[in-house]
Amino acid sequence: MAISTDVTFAHRIEDAGFAAFLGAFGAMSPARASATGASLLQGLGPLTSAHRTALRNLRLAFPNETESWRADIARAMWGEIGRMAGEFPHMHAYRTEANGGAIHVEGAERFIEAGRTGAVFIAGHFSNWEIMAVAVVASGITCHVTYRPANNPLIDRRIVEGRRAYGVNLQSAKGAEGGMGLMRALARKETIVLMNDQKYNEGLAAPFFGHDCMTADGPARLALRFKLPLVPLSLRRTAPQAFSATVHPAIPLDYDAPLDEAAQAAVRGVNAFMEARVREAPEQWFWVHQRWPKSAWKDAGVL
Repeated sequence: MAISTDVTFAHRIEDAGFAAFLGAFGAMSPARASATGASLLQGLGPLTSAHRTALRNLRLAFPNETESWRADIARAMWGEIGRMAGEFPHMHAYRTEANGGAIHVEGAERFIEAGRTGAVFIAGHFSNWEIMAVAVVASGITCHVTYRPANNPLIDRRIVEGRRAYGVNLQSAKGAEGGMGLMRALARKETIVLMNDQKYNEGLAAPFFGHDCMTADGPARLALRFKLPLVPLSLRRTAPQAFSATVHPAIPLDYDAPLDEAAQAAVRGVNAFMEARVREAPEQWFWVHQRWPKSAWKDAGVL
C-alpha cells in the first residue's frame, strides 16, 4: 500500500506530537519508558471505543470465562500495548541484554536453516511484536519485513528510521510494489516475514476460535509457489524486560495439490497456530482489531 507524499499542516502537527513522544520516552530508561507506557494505556485504553471491540472479541473467543476475567485480560492487553509504545524509542537497545533485557530465542537453528534455503515467516501481533523483528535481525539472516505505512508520511518516515536504528534495513510496504519485492527476494532464496493474524477481506475464510474470519492467504501462496517452508514465529513477554521468541516447525503444506486447495488448508493451519498461541497468553494479543465480521459477533451473541 502506497502512502501519500503530500504533507499537510495536520500531518506536521501530528508529527510534532509524535516527535515529542519519542523524545520524552527516549529520555527515560527502557524499563521506566515501558512501565510508564503501560500505566498510561491501562488508564486511557478502557475509555476508548476500541476497548468495546476488545471485550466483544474476548466474549466471542472465551464464552465460558467470566466478565471479570475478560475485563482483566483487556486491561492487561492495554498495558502490553503501552509497554510496546514506551519501548519503541529504545528498540536499538534491546539487541543487547545489558541495555534492554534478554530476548531468548527457542528454535534458533530454524533461522539458520531458513537462511540457507529461503522461507516465508509468519508472525502475529503478540506482546511487543517489534521484538520479534529484533530477533530476526539478530539471527544474521537476510529477511525482508513487510509493514503497513502510517497514514502520515512524516510519522511513517520516523517509524522506518527507528526500525533501521535497530537493524531492520529491508522493509517492504504492503501492496503491489512491495509484493513484487518479496517475490524477487524469495526467488533469490532469501526470507520474508509477514503478519498473518489480522483481518484481510481479500483473503480466505477459515475458523478462528470457532468462527470463520477472513485471513490473508498471500503468505501461504508465496510459500507454495516457491516451494518454501511456511515458518510461524511467536513472542511472549516473560518479565517486564524479558521476552521469549520462538521459531516453530513449519506449517505442513501440500506442494503437489491444486494451489487453491493447498492455500485453503494452509490458512486453516495458520489460524489454528495463531489460536493456540493466543490461548497460551491471551493478555498479550492485540484484541482491539476487528478480527471477526459482525455476523460472527451476532452468532456468538456479543452484539
